[in-house]
Amino acid sequence: MVAHNGVIVRNREILGGTPVFRGTRVPFQALLDYLESCQTLDDFLDDFPTVAREAAIHALEHAKSLVVSAL
Repeated sequence: MVAHNGVIVRNREILGGTPVFRGTRVPFQALLDYLESCQTLDDFLDDFPTVAREAAIHALEHAKSLVVSAL
């Protein structure tokens, strides 16, 4: 298992190594897809109650920092 930021992990035995929220089978990409389609964080959390709000926010902040540092 590889931890990306403590909140998002990859494990070959969980969804073939797709990055997921720790302790769930919810892909991080699902959150990005929700936001890309103009749905809210609350919509995502309602549909995926196993993901904590704090985890989702932390994952988004981490992703943002990676994008900014790549610029």
